[in-house]
Amino acid sequence: MTQSPSLTLTVRQPMDATAVLTVAGEIDVDSAPALRTRALELIRQGSPHLVLDMAPVEFCDSSGLNTMISILRYAKDRHGSLSLAAAPPHLTRLLDVTGVGALIPALPSTADALNLIARPGNTPEGCGTR
Repeated sequence: MTQSPSLTLTVRQPMDATAVLTVAGEIDVDSAPALRTRALELIRQGSPHLVLDMAPVEFCDSSGLNTMISILRYAKDRHGSLSLAAAPPHLTRLLDVTGVGALIPALPSTADALNLIARPGNTPEGCGTR
């Protein structure tokens, strides 16, 4: 578990090459670097498919959105993917308004995101289902 004053990150690895990173708290200019560092570390360590469980996120600003885009690019460069799971309504709206939701699929639950990754020949790219 990684913790900063406003953010807690918890990891589990339910499948090969896949990690679920639960993000709790606020993603802002102070905490976004911790999220980015931990996510890139997981990808480097052999989990190129990353699911961010966003259910406990209380706040996310443009720093958080930029961080998610950075994580997505890093994952794609390593033949991986980034999905968001259980994003609260305030975050879903932010993703829609900014267009980031078109880049990063947001699914209703972690299980839905993992099922999408597990389908043979399928990755979450381009799946904007909520």
